[in-house]
Amino acid sequence: MMNFLSFQVHGGGMGGGVAANVESLLVFIEGLSGKTPPEMFSAILPGIAGMDNIHPLFVHYPIAFFTAFFFMDFFGTVAKKAQWRYVASWLLYLGTVAAIFTVVAGLFAADSVEHGEDVHELMERHEHIGIAVLSLSLFLSAWRLKKWGLHSAATNMVFLGLAGFLCLLLSLGADLGGLMVYQYGVSVKPASIAEAASETNSEGAAMQQVNPEVKKDGHHHGGHDHSGHSHSDHHHGGHSHTH
Repeated sequence: MMNFLSFQVHGGGMGGGVAANVESLLVFIEGLSGKTPPEMFSAILPGIAGMDNIHPLFVHYPIAFFTAFFFMDFFGTVAKKAQWRYVASWLLYLGTVAAIFTVVAGLFAADSVEHGEDVHELMERHEHIGIAVLSLSLFLSAWRLKKWGLHSAATNMVFLGLAGFLCLLLSLGADLGGLMVYQYGVSVKPASIAEAASETNSEGAAMQQVNPEVKKDGHHHGGHDHSGHSHSDHHHGGHSHTH
């Protein structure tokens, strides 16, 4: 055990060990001291700082909350566990609050993100599905708060059916969102091919400066010139033996 800890602390493990990780963290914190607040924010949260809009920051929460709500409520109903359904209620409420922020951020994003005609129709469908998810979640939350007939088995089946439909709409909306990003590159900053080519050319020029003897037209090995060799100079056979 002591050998393992020593192995990790002194950098023998993955990532350089504990000592290297602590040193890297301290260097990072020290580097923040000379930055302005916006620069500190960009250094700590570079992903958020690089976003054109904050819609992607919220989209995962409704998906997680509503999916957990549906399964928790379903199994709570089947197993007749009131406590499970109580937890499911709070998951529904949290998902609804998250959906409000997600839809509002999405509406602002639709006006700020550049897109072509091929994406506009997809974006409209994505927007309509998002509004439908929010509307249905608000309705289910109000129903759950008022407990309108939820003690009836038939009413519970209707409620669970609507909850399942909510998850279906959620999946369709998420699918369109992924299609716009991964297929059409909406709100994605592409890598600059020109910059990559420029870096490659710079590296090639630097290599030629370091090794000026390397030529394109021939090979130069240790000062020996092979261009003057002629195989006709070597005469095999026809030796004259004089005794």
